[in-house]
Amino acid sequence: MKTPSALPEFQRYQLAFTAHIRDPKSHPRPAGVEARRMKIYNALLYNNIEGFLLACFPVLRQVLGARKWAKLVRAFFSTHRSRTPYFRQIPDEFVQFLQNEWTPPEGYPPYLLALAHYEWIELVLSVSNRSLDRAVDAAGDLLDGVPLLNPVLANLRYDWPVQRIAPRRKVVPMETCLLVFRDAEDAVQFSEINAFTARLLTLLEPGTLSGNAALQTIASESRHPDPALVVQAGGTLLDDLRARGAILGTAQ
Repeated sequence: MKTPSALPEFQRYQLAFTAHIRDPKSHPRPAGVEARRMKIYNALLYNNIEGFLLACFPVLRQVLGARKWAKLVRAFFSTHRSRTPYFRQIPDEFVQFLQNEWTPPEGYPPYLLALAHYEWIELVLSVSNRSLDRAVDAAGDLLDGVPLLNPVLANLRYDWPVQRIAPRRKVVPMETCLLVFRDAEDAVQFSEINAFTARLLTLLEPGTLSGNAALQTIASESRHPDPALVVQAGGTLLDDLRARGAILGTAQ
């Protein structure tokens, strides 16, 4: 790859132009560009990026406040190199930036990444085109048969109660399991679940175990003194998950 000094003049100019747009404080305005026009370019591109992020991360913006939010967006805009040309995937790139490239300065909340991921997952599921490639018996027996999960579903675990985070609300670390899925009306549903439900969903996700086998596994793992009771309670839970749309039925 050529060094900047070895590039043709027009390419060096382009690099200087875009570097200034990404980070005006660190890179001077290229010679020959009117300050007023450059300011318009800067504002237009930054505001476009921020607009896509605001649409996906409204709670994060509220929690951080205007100044910290602006610093975070500027850090993303100035340093991250996106791997997609699609505007809709800017929030995806933002989450990758938080996960892999950004070290939170002092004063930023420790739950920032968890909250961002929680807000982002709604977008992911709302635009997902995943579908089952197996025939489904919507009325099948969920204990004897193999339950099939909604393909547009996320079984999440966080170290923070992300669904309760809000401006000026104190939160403490807490293991939190959440079930998120897109229902038959294309609405994304969120609900807090316990560790039992989270484990059951994990066992059922591959689509190979019967409901009874999955519940027997949980009973064995927990060394429950009455496995039949676990299966009975689990059967009720399976029916509830199907009624809500998290389980579509059983494999035919």
